[in-house]
Amino acid sequence: MSKLYDEIRQRLTWQFQRIAEGDDIPPAARFRLEGLLEAAVISQEVDKLALQTLLAERHLAILGDTLEARLGEDWERWHPFPEIPVFLNRAPVSPSTSD
Repeated sequence: MSKLYDEIRQRLTWQFQRIAEGDDIPPAARFRLEGLLEAAVISQEVDKLALQTLLAERHLAILGDTLEARLGEDWERWHPFPEIPVFLNRAPVSPSTSD
């Protein structure tokens, strides 16, 4: 594709790998990536469908399930392009009191 597409793919892969490993993603890194997605479409360097396909493919390959399985069939309604729907696993929390 293009250098921009390759950079987006690399950053998306890194973010999903961090999630898969249980690590955090700095919000600024996610926001910059979302900005690159938007800029790629605005500049017509990469089309929206190609980026949505990339997002779905990377999610499945790295996290092991589809976005629909994880977030529901209407996930795009709640996370419109260029938002990247990233959620970390909940930390195991034990109550500190008996109530």
